[in-house]
Amino acid sequence: MTQSANRSQDEIASSISAQDFSDLRFGMFIHFGLYSLVGRGEWSANRERFSGEELRNLRDQFSAESYDPDALCRKAQAAGMRYVVLTTMHHEGFRLYPTELSDLHIGNSHCKRDLVDETIEAARRYNLKIGLYHSLNNWYDQPDASDALESEAAHESFLDATFARLEELVGRYRPIDILWYDGWWPFDANGWRAELMNQRLRELCPGLLFNNRNGLDGDFGTPEGHISAPQPWRPWETCISANESWGYHKGDHSWKSLGDVVQLLASVAKQRGNLLLNFGLMGDGALPPQASDLFDQLAAWMTRNGAAIHDTEPFFYELRERTSAHRDDWLHHGPFTCSGNRLFLITRHWPGSFRLGGLECEVEKVSLLGSGETFPFRKEGDLLQLTLPESSPEPDGPAVLEFLCDRPPSIRLGGGMRVPRVAHPPYDPCPSDILL
Repeated sequence: MTQSANRSQDEIASSISAQDFSDLRFGMFIHFGLYSLVGRGEWSANRERFSGEELRNLRDQFSAESYDPDALCRKAQAAGMRYVVLTTMHHEGFRLYPTELSDLHIGNSHCKRDLVDETIEAARRYNLKIGLYHSLNNWYDQPDASDALESEAAHESFLDATFARLEELVGRYRPIDILWYDGWWPFDANGWRAELMNQRLRELCPGLLFNNRNGLDGDFGTPEGHISAPQPWRPWETCISANESWGYHKGDHSWKSLGDVVQLLASVAKQRGNLLLNFGLMGDGALPPQASDLFDQLAAWMTRNGAAIHDTEPFFYELRERTSAHRDDWLHHGPFTCSGNRLFLITRHWPGSFRLGGLECEVEKVSLLGSGETFPFRKEGDLLQLTLPESSPEPDGPAVLEFLCDRPPSIRLGGGMRVPRVAHPPYDPCPSDILL
């Protein structure tokens, strides 16, 4: 067990800083709860107005017989993921760990395992940082958030129960790295007493990182379902599901392809962010077959091409103004990423032989990342002529071209056939609704 009584401050402290978090790049989000048995999404209890009795009936059926955290964490590590976030309790109120604070927990289920403890231990075996998701909202225990809105006494009781849940969770499983708040309806930071909340939890686990979903800015931003780095920049992570549902939905077959996920990874890497890729487990705790296949494809691709994603640096362009950070530009073939003097072109669409204009550095070598196969090239001014095979040399997923440059690379193209010798916008001369 990860119980932590009578341990030193060093033993209960998190080992990750907010800046370290920015370099994790890729994580696994696991949604698992009573809603997984229903198979109609993680909000099914709310959308269908389940009664307490119906939730207890689902609890009694919950077996998690196929939940294998070792296999999940092994797959995550192989796919290049560096952290895992587990839904310890979603809004429905069911805990994946035993507790005396409610009757809706795994100890009263058919399962009787502690899935949080098992997942933490598996994550440690595979050197993955540990994040625990926990909903502030709770649709089961009484008084609930609606009661708390209507009565000051209920609000006090509700907050006491929320703090007790969070302190039990962090106190029991520390050290952990991230507490991932969610379900902050219906209160702002004052209503949640969020400053005190974070203070109490950091006293239990020094250095613990918080996201921004209890009304405070937290240690990192969490855009959901889209990629947009905070401005001004600070550590951030986008959470996106591998299909279109967070919790398991038996009718959702809209799975992302390997190319889709690689595009997401490149997009966050260019802006020094993280991708937290979600998988909703089936009712027995197994990965859907499509998700397992995606993991295997990611593992093969990241083994060959992970250098284009991990340990990269900010490399992006802007539409209206070229700043000192503006070193990138766009191609039809796919996105660029960069690390030091290495420039990577992740070819979503293999171009065959082509010319790359606007390159403001000299190129020493062009090769296929992963295999090291080199390709002929010729550079005249800022125009690089590449001789490439007509078909992609990467049979599965986007091939990655690596350009070894004589200095940190920069590409300067823009909306004209040459770069004007006066101040000008790279693309848009006025505000637009174009998103990069």
